[in-house]
Parts: sequence; structure tokens; C-alpha cells
Amino acid sequence: MGWARDASSAKTAPYHDLVSATQRRVFRPLRRPQRTLALWIAAATAVTLVGTVGYMLLEGWTFLDSLYMTVNTLATVGFREIEPMHPPGLIWTMALSVAAVVLIFGTVGVVAETMLADIASGRREERRMQKRIDLLSGHVIVCGFGRVGAQVSEELRAAGQDVVVSDVDEESLGRAATAGFLFVHGDYTTDDVLRRAGIERARVLVSCIDNDANSVFVTLTARALNPDLFLIGRAGTASVVSKLRQAGANRAVSPYVMAGRRIIELALRPGVVDFIDQALSPGQPTFSMEELEIRPASPLIGRTVGDLRALGVFTLAIMTGPRAYAASPPDDRALGAGMRLIVSGPSDQIGTLADAAQG
Repeated sequence: MGWARDASSAKTAPYHDLVSATQRRVFRPLRRPQRTLALWIAAATAVTLVGTVGYMLLEGWTFLDSLYMTVNTLATVGFREIEPMHPPGLIWTMALSVAAVVLIFGTVGVVAETMLADIASGRREERRMQKRIDLLSGHVIVCGFGRVGAQVSEELRAAGQDVVVSDVDEESLGRAATAGFLFVHGDYTTDDVLRRAGIERARVLVSCIDNDANSVFVTLTARALNPDLFLIGRAGTASVVSKLRQAGANRAVSPYVMAGRRIIELALRPGVVDFIDQALSPGQPTFSMEELEIRPASPLIGRTVGDLRALGVFTLAIMTGPRAYAASPPDDRALGAGMRLIVSGPSDQIGTLADAAQG
């Protein structure tokens, strides 16, 4: 059956085996320790008040003196009495001493239970993960960790990108955790979840959701939160591609259309496809293909296409607009700030050139 479907799909039983019980408990509300802590606080307060009132009635002391004696007794400090006590007061003090022992052991039990429950439920790890996400900047958010989302995340990580996964499905996030990805659990169509994923600091968001309506809504929400974000939306059908673009996606992709196009390209131009695949592969040690943006402080400003060719780097095209290219620019074409180049050449030279383009 493959992997679990995206958030909108129903859960299937075989996938429960992929996630440990501890991982599933990450998302279970922690209620029992909270109730226990509240009951303990109420009991301690009640014993203190009852003890104070008892001293006031039995010994005729003031409220402050009675409270002082009660706290000393419950805390097992052992200071002397405010005034010599009568037999009823002595009996009352002994009763409070027993209650103090019960409260002390109860305190140890409550603290231990709270800490163990916090660790077992995964909340501590979840907080640590959120701190790591809060430190990221320029990362990629992947919404939906189904078959497509998992593949996208793996490819991004292989390319050296920081990835944060967001999904509503616990099993999908269990797989993401097992694979070592940072993740945020919750409805990715909401502002809160996207903010927890660092949407304001992210560079790219990829929607891999297998639900066209949710994919469009995520695109709208993300664009509103970060106008500079580069958005890629997954479309279940070709007709949704235009809707994603209208919602603010920079690119809209239909896996089924791309798969069909890929098959045709392999049938007609297998050598070209294989070359491009190897050039774009992160693990390719000899040659690669890259898109470079020349920043204002780059030392490449004023150099020419011919200068790059002398280094063994070929400028295949210069981007002149969205999906508009000036292919095979002449050697005397000067490079300027903000120019985007599509280049190919030895991997080490491409890496050096990429660093120089950043300035």
C-alpha cells in the first residue's frame, strides 16, 4: 500500500507499526498530572487553613500566631511554640505533624509523576524541538509528510537545506521524527502552526498536501504571513494549477502531469534526461548545474560571461523574468547585481562561484 496518505486521507492500520507508542503520546493531552498537582495544592492550602483555625479556637491565639505555628509544624522546622500549649493544642500539633509527613511524601510523588509524565509524553522533547526551530532562518517548510512530502524532504536535506515538516497526522510525523526531521504538529492551514514552523523566517514553503482545497488555503495563509516567501504548491489536477498561482504560489506542480511529461522525455530524450538528473544530483562529485543570483556585494559584478567560461563554467542562460531566459549569452555580456544565471560546470568551480555570487 505504500506510505500513509497526506493529512486529508484516512489512516490505515499497517502504519501504526511504524510509530512507537512514545511517539504517538507526543500529541496526547497531559491531563492527569495537572489534576494531581491541582489537588495537591488544594490539599496543602486546606490543611494550612484548618490548622490555623484550630489553633485560634483551641489556644485563643491571633490569626498570625496561629498561621505561624501551623506553617512551622507543617514544614517540620521545629521552632518553639508561641505560648505553652494546653492538651488539646498538643494533640492538634501532633495531628498536623502527621499531615505534614503525608504532604511531604505527596509532594515527592507529585513532582516525580509530573516529571516522568512530561518525559514519557514527549512534551520535553517537543519543547526542545521548538527551540531548535526558533533558531532557524532561511529554511524550507514542507506541509504534508506523505509519499510526496517525504521524498521532497529527503531531497532537500540531501541538498543541505534545513527542513521543518508540518502535518496533522500523527503517524506521518512519527515517520518524520524517525527520519530525523524537525516537525510541527497541527493544522498547517492556521497562522499559529505556520508561525511555529518559522514562516516569517523561512525562505521556501512546499505544499505537498494531497488535498487541493487545503493546498490552496495553505498558499493563501503563507503568502499573507510572508510576502517574500517562495511558494510551491502541489495540485491534484491540472485545473488547480491556475488556482494555486492566483492564491500566491510562485510555482504550482501537478505530480501526475509531471510524471507523464517525464515518461515522454525519457522515451524521446533519455540521454538529456540522464545528464540533467546527474547535474542536479546533490551527490554528483564531478559536474553540476546551478542557479546563481549575483548579490550587490558580489565580486562578480563587472565580470563577463567569457570570464566564467575561462574558469570552466558555462552560462547556459540568464533569467530575464519569470520563465523568461536569454539562452547562450555572448562572452562579452557583463554581469550585474540582481542577475540570475543558469550555469553548468565542475562541481568545485560551481561551489566557488556560488560563494562569490553571494558576496
